[in-house]
Amino acid sequence: MERFTISLDDKLAHEFDHWIADRGYANRSEAVRDLLRGELERTRQDEDASLHCIACLSYVFNHHERDLMERITGLQHDHHDLTVSTMHAHLDHDHCLETVILRGPTQVVRRFADAVCAQRGVHHGKLNLISMEQHQPHRHGRGTKHAPHVHLKPAT
Repeated sequence: MERFTISLDDKLAHEFDHWIADRGYANRSEAVRDLLRGELERTRQDEDASLHCIACLSYVFNHHERDLMERITGLQHDHHDLTVSTMHAHLDHDHCLETVILRGPTQVVRRFADAVCAQRGVHHGKLNLISMEQHQPHRHGRGTKHAPHVHLKPAT
């Protein structure tokens, strides 16, 4: 393991220590490692067009908005290859929360999420992406009974 030293002004160090404590980190090193991993991952996702991901898109919407559910459902059907599952929850008389689990090329997933969140009546959209590594297509079991498929594993 490689060590390095950083200097922080007193105010920033104090705020960082509170941030660490609020999140339950054992020490500064663990917190810095997680921050670095997160930022490096965001950079990799932005730069590498070949990356695949799994993702969770959550958004709140007003279910009274004219034709909104039809538009969102249409987008999901148009991208049925990305959509793994959808959960719908009623928040009050007017608003619903929907969470969509997605899987596919990172740039395509981002464009889909942007299209959903841009719909009139959708509020508070948030996409959480996890980069995945694709492994070679293969079969489980003997013979041709099982179709070839690809496993996705979290990128490290």
